[in-house]
Parts: sequence; C-alpha cells; structure tokens
Amino acid sequence: MPFLHGFRRIIFEYQPLVDEILGCLGLQDPDRQETLESPSCVAEDDGRLLVLSELLEREARSPFYEEGVSYALLKVAELGLVPAAEILLRNGADIIFEDPVTYYTALHIAVLRNQPDMVELLVRRGADINRRDRIHESSPLDLASEESERLPCLQRLLELGADINAADKHGKTALLHALASSDGVQIHNTDNIRLLLEGGADVKATTKDGDTVFTFIIFLLGETVGGDPEEVKMINRFCFQVTRLLMAHGADPSECPSYESLSYLCLKSFRLHFPLLRFLLESGASYNCSLHGPSCWSGFEIVFERLCSHLSESEDDCFSIDLLQKAEKALDLMVASSPTVRLPSNFEINLNSCRFHREKIQALFTSLKQLERSPAPLKHLCRVYLRQHLRPWPVDPKVRALPLPDRLKRYLLVDQNSSTDEEA
Repeated sequence: MPFLHGFRRIIFEYQPLVDEILGCLGLQDPDRQETLESPSCVAEDDGRLLVLSELLEREARSPFYEEGVSYALLKVAELGLVPAAEILLRNGADIIFEDPVTYYTALHIAVLRNQPDMVELLVRRGADINRRDRIHESSPLDLASEESERLPCLQRLLELGADINAADKHGKTALLHALASSDGVQIHNTDNIRLLLEGGADVKATTKDGDTVFTFIIFLLGETVGGDPEEVKMINRFCFQVTRLLMAHGADPSECPSYESLSYLCLKSFRLHFPLLRFLLESGASYNCSLHGPSCWSGFEIVFERLCSHLSESEDDCFSIDLLQKAEKALDLMVASSPTVRLPSNFEINLNSCRFHREKIQALFTSLKQLERSPAPLKHLCRVYLRQHLRPWPVDPKVRALPLPDRLKRYLLVDQNSSTDEEA
C-alpha cells in the first residue's frame, strides 16, 4: 500500500535528516512536537541559516537526501519560513514533492496555513499554481477560497495568475468552493466571494451534479426553518449579501430548474424570505422562469397557490393578516416590475379549499386578471419606468427623495413603511 510505504519511509529512512534540518532552525517537526520556537526569529537568524547550509552541503551525498530536504520543505512552508525554503530549494528540495499522508505539495500546505509570501516564493520558483492534489483534486486556489482567513493567499494567487475558473473533477470552481464552504454563521466567505467575482469568476459555473452559485444559498435558507433566531438572522444577512454580489456580476436567480432558482424559492416562501424576494424583484430578477416564461413557472401562480394553501389551514388572525399583507406586496412588486403582466395561459385559482379570506383573495386575483386583459394605463407604465430607472435596490428610499407630490410618491411606492435595515 503506497500510503503505509510512504509513511514508513518518513520514519525509518529520511526522518532523521528532517529532524537535523529542523533542529538547525531551532524547530522540531510540527507533527511530533506541539510547542515550537517562534518562526519569526528563525527567519531573521542568519546564524541558523548558515548552519543549515553547512548541514545540507555535508549531507548532500547521504541516502534519501532528496526526500529528506523535500519533506523538510513541506515543514518550513507550513511555518512560512521563506529564507529557509530558499536554501532548501537551492540545495535540491523537490518543489512538487508530496506529503506521503495528505498528498499535498508545499504550495498546498502554504495556502492552508495562510502563508502568502511562501506561496509567492514557491510559484516563482516553478511550482504549478494550478496543481491539484491527488485525493480531493483541490487546487491551491480552491483551498484559499474556502476560508476567510486565507484571503491574503487568495489575493496573492490571483495576482500570480491562477486560473480563476478551473474546475475540479466534480466541475466545482473556486467560486463554488467558496460558496459551498460558507455556513453563514461561523464561516463567512463574503470577502473571498467578492474577490473572486471581481477577478472574473464565472457566475454561470455548474457542477456535474447541476449545482449552481444559488444552490448553496438555497440550502442555507432551508436551514433557517425552525433555527435559532440569532443564527437565522446571520444566515439571512449572509445570503442577502452574497446574492447581491452575485447579481451585480450577472447571475440570474430565475433560471430553471425551479429547485435551483432562488427567485422560485423566495416566491414559494414569500412570508419567510420577503426581504430577499423584494431585493430580487427590485434588482430586475424575473418573476417567471427567465428561460421559458410563465409556462414553466410563474410567480403569480406560486403566490396565489401558497396563499390559498396557508389560509385553508390556519385560523390565526395575526398569521393570516401578515400573510395577506406580504402576498399583496409581493404581487404589487411583480406588477410594478414590468409594463405588461405575464400570466400562465388559462390561469385560475381554486378557492374551494380556502376556508378564510376568500373574498380578499378573489379581489386580488380579479384585479390582476383585469390588468392582464386591459391595455396598460399610462400611470402604470410611468410607475414601472420610474422604478426601473431608480434601480438598483433599494428603490423606495429613492422614490421618497424625488421632488414629486406626496400623492404621486404614494402611488410609486410598493410599501410606504418599507425599511432596508434588515437587509443592510
């Protein structure tokens, strides 16, 4: 077995040389000693570096010399000891040598330990900046994207020319790695995601399993159901910030299939995710499937279906009032986002199962159908044009700042009591 063979070679063959090399630097193998002398003083200690050079010259013809100095390179890369790494490389260390347990190279290890200066040294000395490890097929850029603490390495790799849209065997790019490793509570990769997007990361990247940039946001939003209120707030804020970044760089949240569509999810759960739904619609997201139109899925149909479903079950007046208000606002946002109302053909609602507020739901539906059948009034077209002109989000504060009569402002507004505090 290669794993055991490699591990035994470290212990029985070249570990003694590794120990001597680290001893010259005042260190011991980090895997075998928990307490280390501060590497910062080692990096500037010319005396220790001279002793290291003399040791390497003396041991140059010893058995397993190349393996020993190459394995020592992994250790100094972990600690960010650039002068020591330069000496090892000048004296025969193999820059593509792999750790026999993890199969990471020195470059991978430098990234994992967030050592940007070491990353630059290794790349400039010939390390393959896009090399993937043999187990997970992770590139240095993938690893750098997965933790916010590795942002300095991520930036350095991009400056050095790493392929920002290279994908692993599953089709996952660095951007998808950054999204997948974020949980919105303890791991916030917002800055990593922003840097990748500004560097040209493809927002249309899709894995072989069909995961998109919005798959991971949809998953996190699903985790908020029944969750701790503080954690739910943090996750919602993270999802909002990342969605804003993605849309600013051209991501479409309304593409099908519906289970990969963030717009579809927010429409279906408009009561829970109304702030995010509002942002999507006010930022130009389609309320229908952006690829196939309302015949695939329609925001109007989804809202009415969820409205009827919820009001057939709950007798709670507070819940019903809140649901109706948010449904009304969601419908108004959709109406105010396009000159013509696009409904599915033969779209009707079934109120037989709806036990409460039938008249209100019927009135909303009738008003919507009339708007679809009639030519759009001039005031509606003006409202749509002005709101589109005031994009991006938030629109309503910009409406309030317009030099217009209050009566006209009230018509332009979707929600006179709207606030952006929750989403900021």
